[in-house]
Amino acid sequence: MTSGVWTNARILTMAEGAEPIAAGAVAVERGRIAWVGAEADLPPDFSDLPVTDCQGRWLLPSFVDCHTHLVFAGNRAREFEMRLDGASYEEIARAGGGIASTVRNTAAATEDQLVAEALPRLDALLSEGTSSIEIKSGYGLSIEAEIAMLRAARRLAGLRPVRITTSWLAAHATPPAYKGRNADYIAEVAIPGLEAAHAAGLVDAVDAFCERIAFTPDELRPLFDRARSLGLPVKLHAEQLSNSNGSAFAAGYGALSVDHIEYLDADGVAAIRASGTVAVLLPGATYAIRETQHPPVAALRAAGVPMALATDLNPGSSPLASLLLTMNLGATLFRLTVAECLAATTREAARAAGLLPETGTIEPGKSADFTLWDIGSPAELVYWIGFRPAHTRIFRGEIA
Repeated sequence: MTSGVWTNARILTMAEGAEPIAAGAVAVERGRIAWVGAEADLPPDFSDLPVTDCQGRWLLPSFVDCHTHLVFAGNRAREFEMRLDGASYEEIARAGGGIASTVRNTAAATEDQLVAEALPRLDALLSEGTSSIEIKSGYGLSIEAEIAMLRAARRLAGLRPVRITTSWLAAHATPPAYKGRNADYIAEVAIPGLEAAHAAGLVDAVDAFCERIAFTPDELRPLFDRARSLGLPVKLHAEQLSNSNGSAFAAGYGALSVDHIEYLDADGVAAIRASGTVAVLLPGATYAIRETQHPPVAALRAAGVPMALATDLNPGSSPLASLLLTMNLGATLFRLTVAECLAATTREAARAAGLLPETGTIEPGKSADFTLWDIGSPAELVYWIGFRPAHTRIFRGEIA
């Protein structure tokens, strides 16, 4: 049923400046929102549509996870255990661990294996009211393996009721064969691979890791120039471990988002504010690696920079498959307010993923992506730890 009226709901549309609707209704036609407002004002045009009584539950836009590395093979639980026993990063790397282990496992996996391993992680996110998920490549580091990751990501959208967007992240690390030759890797792998993936319809955006242990802005410029020429938006892992001026670089390309940004300075804040770029905060990584440097939330707030939250789901630094927990971590670690956390996983996450015209708020014309919650107030979605009060998820107008 892609058309119907959802009545007797407490509605938080998450539209800019909108107030909660105490006794509201949402009319859906052919999978899109046709009307939202007080139930008493429901137009008679929708009287012939099937009616679903929400029984007073809260109705909010379904979540958007705008930064994940959901497709990969294997895991790094053994490294986690080694760290608990006191092993250093260098010791783990010498034992074959770190990102190199994920690259090996992912490159060796078939596309079917990548899909099979990703499905349980995807299902965990969906069970909490998430309907849109960004998935990056980045664990292949060869043209063939990077493209296989994106093919697997696209296949997930055919297996579950979910909207998947993909990001080309070949510039995630440098493989051993290109050690000390970052520019050659960009020219010979990242750019040709992007062109092939784009020609196959597998890419929605281009991402990269800008950091002293990864790539500099100058090294990434040819990649971002090619993305621009292909009409693809960019985003950037920036300022995670140091201030590499990556955010200002990305802002120059009108980036959708800059992500991590623990070491973002005042100039970087001003740059992304001017470009309309979203600051994506990833508290799962902060928690998992016990990072003490936090993003400059107060400065971002004061500047009016939109802030999103995402899981950063990955096998190494953020093995987190819960946006509910991500919101709690964002509030507890970064001191975001409840209102900021809810906007950060709906409206602003959709903005960061380039999906705001389609989803992220409950407004006429948008996809009917919303979730009913068994809660007394929206604050409970940020407050609870390890509790999943989702009652019903609706995706494109259908119960999912």
